[in-house]
Amino acid sequence: MAAAMELRCWGGDWGLPSVHTESLIVLAYVKFSGAKVTVSPIDWTWKTLTATVPELLCGDVAVQQPSQILNFLRKQRFNADYELSARQGADTMAYIALLEEKLRPALMHTFWVDADNYVNLTRPWFASRSPFPLNFIVPGRLASTALSRILLTKGEAPLHRITEVEGKLYSDAKEGLNLLSYRLGTASYFFGNSPTSLDAFVFGFLSPLYKAGLPSSPLQSHLQQLHNLTSFCDNVLALYFNADRPCPPPPVQETMDANLQKLTQLVNKESNLIEKMDDNLRSSPQHKPHRVDPKPSLASEKSSTPA
Repeated sequence: MAAAMELRCWGGDWGLPSVHTESLIVLAYVKFSGAKVTVSPIDWTWKTLTATVPELLCGDVAVQQPSQILNFLRKQRFNADYELSARQGADTMAYIALLEEKLRPALMHTFWVDADNYVNLTRPWFASRSPFPLNFIVPGRLASTALSRILLTKGEAPLHRITEVEGKLYSDAKEGLNLLSYRLGTASYFFGNSPTSLDAFVFGFLSPLYKAGLPSSPLQSHLQQLHNLTSFCDNVLALYFNADRPCPPPPVQETMDANLQKLTQLVNKESNLIEKMDDNLRSSPQHKPHRVDPKPSLASEKSSTPA
């Protein structure tokens, strides 16, 4: 019997199952793949300071980081990417890299560095979800981590200060949103009729920006103008995170059944072919095999010669 799986993550708000991008990625993939996972929010616990979320626990195994968690779930046969071709798999990796390169720095700036948003939304939310005295520590630590990461990845010369980096951050992020909107087009998901890991990543990155009540955010305003991306977020929330509506079944089992059916048909065809060949052999005239009479040996010739 497979060990039970538990997912530790930040809790939800703003109409979202979690306000944390990485947690949202894993939560969405769990829904898409049909994995049976118990969700345990770390809100109001000491894990808000000590835990690295999201974290998936399965028996004695603890897996962190969305990419590692998704790989672990695939090994447990919960694979939302089962139907992807090699080309689509490569496109998935490219668009995830785009999200990390273009969108993540701007999102961290929007929620953790922008003074208006941090003071009025981000800091009060995370402080209210952390127990005393961690409510004075956790928001500041997360903000410091975000600022350091932005400067480390985007603060190359001649852009050394956050005020100099800010303009490029939002320019890159808007470009990334436009590329995602163009790739999605009028489709419901990025590949086919079922969501995949790319849909989980896009949902995790975009839905907090879309749903948060940010006092000031030019990036949020830009996203709201891309109606196919906002409809995508609304669609995922309505289909997979609506308590009054069961989730659509994952495509994995359907695909496995289809492949099994094809294999069965192939085996049946081969069996019929073998039976026909056997019938043909049985119905054909049976002749004794032509065999050359062996020549008598020298010894037999001598023995047959009269003395």
